[in-house]
Amino acid sequence: MAHELVYGTVVEGPRKVIHVVRVLGEILDAGEVDDIANKVRERMLSRHGEQAADVVVVQGTTKDTLRFFGASYAVSRVRAALFNVALSWTPIALD
Repeated sequence: MAHELVYGTVVEGPRKVIHVVRVLGEILDAGEVDDIANKVRERMLSRHGEQAADVVVVQGTTKDTLRFFGASYAVSRVRAALFNVALSWTPIALD
């Protein structure tokens, strides 16, 4: 099933990026969230040669209902960037 997804990045260091995918309009279960994260990792490997991409999946509509999935240090960086309006989003298709 196709989901409406948007993509952004948080720069962690000179050569380190955290990839952020936000799910719009619906709430997914854990299996679907893992599938999205794996597809982003595969995409980053094939396009940029990034072996172990950090991926955070975000779902929810308001500050109180947002849920973050990923490594804890990456989630905290993404949460800070999101609430400081330091992320810009672009549509992404993971087919």
